[in-house]
Amino acid sequence: MPITALSAPREGSPTPPDLAPREQEALSYIARGYTDSQTAKRMGISPYTVNTYLRRIRAKYGLDNRAQLVRLAFELQL
Repeated sequence: MPITALSAPREGSPTPPDLAPREQEALSYIARGYTDSQTAKRMGISPYTVNTYLRRIRAKYGLDNRAQLVRLAFELQL
């Protein structure tokens, strides 16, 4: 999937409110360059849970990698 696809959500793609508050929080830390472990420590959760949040976000938006997550965070202004 080309990264430009994030600019306009695909038909049936979730909109930003479809992200849970904790998913948004995790995504915002990742976009700022924090690792999963650093994000987990700041959120008071395990790195496994952070990874779960990021997996859910990737599934909702059809993303393949961390760079696309960061771009999504910027587009959502997180």
